[in-house]
Amino acid sequence: MSYCLNPHCQQPQNLKNSLVCSTCQTQLLLKQRYRAIKPIGQGGFGRTLLAVDESKPLKPPCVIKQFLVQAQGTDNNQKAVELFQQEALRLSNLGSHNQIPNLLEYLTQDEHQYLVQEYIDGYDLAEILKEQGTFNEAQIWELLNSLLPVLEFIHKNDVIHRDIKPQNIIRNKNGKLNLVDFGAAKVVTGTAILQTGTSIGTPEFVAPEQLRGKANYSSDLYSLGTTCIYLLTGISPFDLFDIYENNWVWREYLVDNPVSNKLSIILDKLIENAISRRYQSASEVLTDINSHQTLNFENKPLSYTNISKAIKSTWQCINSFTAHSGSINSIAVSFDRMYLMSGSDDCTIKLWDINTNSLVWTFENHGTIVRSVAFNPAIANLVAMGDDNNIIKLWQVNSGQTICTLKGHTGWFTGVSSVIFSPNGQILVSAGGDKTVKVWNVNSGKIINTLRGHDSSVCSVAISPDGKFIASGSTDTRAILWDLNGNIVHIFYHTEILAAVRFVAFSPDSQIIATASEDSTIKLWQVNTGEQICTFNGHSSGLRCVTFNPKQQIFASSSDDSDIKLWDTNTKQEICTLTGHSGKVNSLVFSSDGKTLYSGSDDKTIKIWQYQ
Repeated sequence: MSYCLNPHCQQPQNLKNSLVCSTCQTQLLLKQRYRAIKPIGQGGFGRTLLAVDESKPLKPPCVIKQFLVQAQGTDNNQKAVELFQQEALRLSNLGSHNQIPNLLEYLTQDEHQYLVQEYIDGYDLAEILKEQGTFNEAQIWELLNSLLPVLEFIHKNDVIHRDIKPQNIIRNKNGKLNLVDFGAAKVVTGTAILQTGTSIGTPEFVAPEQLRGKANYSSDLYSLGTTCIYLLTGISPFDLFDIYENNWVWREYLVDNPVSNKLSIILDKLIENAISRRYQSASEVLTDINSHQTLNFENKPLSYTNISKAIKSTWQCINSFTAHSGSINSIAVSFDRMYLMSGSDDCTIKLWDINTNSLVWTFENHGTIVRSVAFNPAIANLVAMGDDNNIIKLWQVNSGQTICTLKGHTGWFTGVSSVIFSPNGQILVSAGGDKTVKVWNVNSGKIINTLRGHDSSVCSVAISPDGKFIASGSTDTRAILWDLNGNIVHIFYHTEILAAVRFVAFSPDSQIIATASEDSTIKLWQVNTGEQICTFNGHSSGLRCVTFNPKQQIFASSSDDSDIKLWDTNTKQEICTLTGHSGKVNSLVFSSDGKTLYSGSDDKTIKIWQYQ
């Protein structure tokens, strides 16, 4: 795909090799060589896009930073262009440092200024924090020792970064920390550092004087300090400062993660509100570190490559439930992780107590196959099921009694293939063999809307965790993204061959949709742009299910080949294969804490895989 560089374009997505935007006629190539693929960041001063350099045979990836001039009028705009060129020239000198991306180009095109930089492939520290948990003291020492020389270098070159934060520190494949995103950087010379400028940066990490437009070199040190206390606690710096007492309380949040008095003193001086009491230079911090530090760095942050290895070694099958006499089509787990529910070809629904590994009750569905089951995430005692007779039933968990029956689907082939509740529990969405998606009011049991757009049976539906979108997958080879009013937002063409999209799922942040197809592939798509991110290959036969882990940046998939695979959403690589089922694996679900994976299969068993 190609992405239009016009920030006002209403439909920026274009075909892969297009030269001109089909919507606004803007040239798609920057300087006749750089093609934007998708946006990857947005800020007050502009936006960042992933791109490729088409002038080179291998079309290597790069990053385009587009600046949006805020000042109005010809004189101001011309002055902004001149200042941009001066600062870009200075920033180009920074690329000589091996921990800073090279600046490939700086240019103006169609009245917008651009920086084109080297793309650093790796994990940023925010991703590593999410993946492995809070950092320990040795990891913070290693971060300081690695980043402070970089700050010392850029400050000696009269540059203030102004946006030091975990997302802008990337550990590459070789384990080296890189400081990226100089889009907010300011070049200062002489007395210019004393002048009031623009308030810029990420508020929770920036120094008080920077918020007032008076950033200086020590402002970067403050941001590095707030980054450190965030990585130690996993809590926003906003919540680590007591506004009533006017002091930092970050130590109170060090749960089972103590740090030495030596490190505490250094961090406290980095995050001093008063500039006069704060470290004035990176070299001053390094001097204190070298005089105080006695630790070694054996326990460093996980590298790019061994994050996936750590995950791979910790998933084990710990138990199996065996009571169904037919294939298990769907499983669901309550948010409190107390119960598991399963629906089967044996025309029953079973409720299991996860803590005792025991069967609580069996609901007989009067000779009709159960296709889908779901727990209400907000109303703890409410569950739903859809069956082959186009019937949806709501009932109570504790009694197993039916509350109401919902009728509306008319398909004859698969009945109600999928049911799911909205995050607030007030809406139920269902998919059917009648080519429709229906939206129900849980309280009244009435249909709110019927979504029509598929040409054949709908296999699966999902609701985004933020509650804004519905996704559906169909035997017509397509997936559709809808808003809650029933309007089609995007259509995803998964495959050119006649293969059903059997399952759809949203990522925990609602930014990505996964589609699992009968053609043995999984594709990831951007929710906001509709663009395809990547394709995962690895299963030997058609996909059955895909589900995201709510706590780790991985997802699981299952297929007709009886295997379950875990995938890394960052590296786009397979992590491991879980084997043990002897039949098609039809359903997968992670527990709400992300530490347990449940699978239901044609082999009539439910297996429990635990992250240990």
